[in-house]
Amino acid sequence: MEQIGILTGGGDCPGLNPVIRAVVKRAFIEPWQVLGFRNGWRGIIDDEFIILDEKSVSGILPKGGTILGTSRTNPYKNAGDTEKLKSNFQKHNLKALIVVGGEDTLGVAHRLSQEGLPIVGIPKTIDNDLSATDYTFGFDTAVNIAMECIDRLHTTAESHNRVMVAEIMGRHAGWIALEAGLAGGADVILIPEVPIDIDQVCKIIKSRHAKGKTFSIVAVAEGAKLKQAEEIVETKLDEFGHVRLGGIGQVIGALIEKKTGYETRVTVLGHIQRGGSPTAFDRVLGTRFGVRAVDLVKEKKFGRMVSLRGRQIIDVPLSEAVKELKLVDKDLYQVAQIFFG
Repeated sequence: MEQIGILTGGGDCPGLNPVIRAVVKRAFIEPWQVLGFRNGWRGIIDDEFIILDEKSVSGILPKGGTILGTSRTNPYKNAGDTEKLKSNFQKHNLKALIVVGGEDTLGVAHRLSQEGLPIVGIPKTIDNDLSATDYTFGFDTAVNIAMECIDRLHTTAESHNRVMVAEIMGRHAGWIALEAGLAGGADVILIPEVPIDIDQVCKIIKSRHAKGKTFSIVAVAEGAKLKQAEEIVETKLDEFGHVRLGGIGQVIGALIEKKTGYETRVTVLGHIQRGGSPTAFDRVLGTRFGVRAVDLVKEKKFGRMVSLRGRQIIDVPLSEAVKELKLVDKDLYQVAQIFFG
């Protein structure tokens, strides 16, 4: 029986298991056997895998995370890793490898594809910042979780006449903070695309108090930064050269309290946004992506990535997927600003 492989790389997010399930179910029709490589690129480098069959994917549709595990391993970082990867690819005589990941994971996939490996990509980023697809699975779940947290912060903010700052995921793109803030009725939304004018933020909060509204909710993306300031960094670089961001919420909260005199509390949502069961939207999108990825393997359309455009699942070159980040539209942020204050 011919074999295909699948791996999940980068950060986990809700919807990965629906993708895995769909790939296995669709491949079974051919019939192809599916090797699930563990912990991202590390699995195929170390030849650690499991045989995925219908039994192994039974019941995983509503589960968050990934049954394969994941990592931020970069095969091009350590000498010899790419050779091991290619050797194991040949050892199993893989018809193709389906790579599920974001900018970094798919960047590796694109490079390996250029070197001749038959690879198909599936976009996965909780931040929804891949330019070649309208939406990525996991994003809708994260927005709903963040929105619910903002809803809950409203009640305690109003009860105690406080300003509540919610720090939300978003390294370079503020999609989660923006949509969760809009849906949750945040009074100020701060995103990486627009440098923070702290005086303007405080002005908005003070104007609310002047109108008798004695509490405020501020939604801030973790990658947002003050004007003429650097990103707030938590830890050192990972294998792809990224720092872990975090702490902007505390900085903003302290400045608001200092400049307004209003009691201010900060809540960092963190990994809560990644966990739990995926929404219906993410389950369906992940399923459609998985099925189409196997279709591309059958059609021998390698070096491509599945993508959502409108309501249709299409495919685009991997080069387009990793070319640039998809940032928040200025028009959409202007809509959000109507509701500030």
